[in-house]
Amino acid sequence: MPYVNIKITREGASAEQKAELISGVTELLARVLDKNPQTTVVVIDEVETDNWGIGGETVTVRRASGR
Repeated sequence: MPYVNIKITREGASAEQKAELISGVTELLARVLDKNPQTTVVVIDEVETDNWGIGGETVTVRRASGR
């Protein structure tokens, strides 16, 4: 039973976009690894940009500075 955890910043991914990610990942695992789509679990976690850091800075700060 595959378990896939997708983490994205919370910036307004629509329900339709999330559904497409879930469907696409499930399909990919079925096609590439021959995994059963009925037992594939996909979880999307949305993380506030203040809680996601790159290079010692939050994503909020990086984006505000144009990086």
